[in-house]
Amino acid sequence: MRAVVYDGFGRLPEVRQVADPVPPDGGALIRVAATGLCRSDWHGWQGHDADISVLPHVPGHEFAGVVEAVGPGVTGWRPGDRVTVPFVCACGRCPECASGNQQVCERQTQPGFHHWGSFAELVAIGAADVNLVGLPDDMAFATAASLGCRFATAYRAVVARARVRPGEWLAVHGCGGVGLSAVMIASVAGARVVAVDVSWDALALAVRFGAEETLQAEEDDSDDDVAARVRELTGGGTHVSIDALGSAGTCAAALGGLRRRGRHVQVGLLPGSTSLPLGRVIANELEIIGSHGMAAHDYPEMLGLIASEGLRPQELVTRTIGLHEAPAALEGIGSQPGITIITP
Repeated sequence: MRAVVYDGFGRLPEVRQVADPVPPDGGALIRVAATGLCRSDWHGWQGHDADISVLPHVPGHEFAGVVEAVGPGVTGWRPGDRVTVPFVCACGRCPECASGNQQVCERQTQPGFHHWGSFAELVAIGAADVNLVGLPDDMAFATAASLGCRFATAYRAVVARARVRPGEWLAVHGCGGVGLSAVMIASVAGARVVAVDVSWDALALAVRFGAEETLQAEEDDSDDDVAARVRELTGGGTHVSIDALGSAGTCAAALGGLRRRGRHVQVGLLPGSTSLPLGRVIANELEIIGSHGMAAHDYPEMLGLIASEGLRPQELVTRTIGLHEAPAALEGIGSQPGITIITP
């Protein structure tokens, strides 16, 4: 098969022919129809993720396609089924899986991190009966590919973890794929959304997807400056904040913009050690909540809202490229607003 491969962290990947993967026992082989280009892929390529321990490596963790083959023991799927998967693939046997929390499975695997991923024509997935999600016939593969990491992650972060309620102010810091998804989902849920980003193009998309207020953070703005402007826009601070980018600055600004007893959800990855304003967290009784993907069994509610046209993830896809363009796109991550989809 053709795949995007890198031989060293930070070294530009290339498209080359590699051996086809095979479905493991209990797993499935998926022919990739579309796969998303995500900032998490960039973090992995830069060597920020310890789960990538063997090189060469194929990135890619959010995708949709058609079942090519299944391994022994699979009962719920067959070749030809249209599917996607969460980026956290669960084992289905540990205590967390038994409790329904597959997104924090103790033996989870993530395509593109623990093993070769979906920047390829084929990708192998374990525990197919636990991890595969069937797709409606009328859902485009490009739309489905955007769900597995960014949209599904944002959905659970806003609805289940932030517990956002109609009329509450919610600030989204970082309007990439996760952030714009959070803006759309929170707006549909009735929240009043403040979108924060350095890019006017990203903020324009945020307005299109329901943001009531926008704030462009200048490069020389301090965390306190951004937080103060958020508090001013919202009459005292937001009820909820989401750091969808993942940096010390966006996290601190998100916490600083909260009103007393506010709730902060951390979605963006924070490489290395990070200093947080914990004095403010304690004094104002703020909640800091982690959010890590969404289990496959939770997809039907989200898919139902998409089918009813309440949610429109397809509008977040702003660029579609071929596999040969993926290396340069990975290198230039963040230069294009919205979600980029790769079609192998």
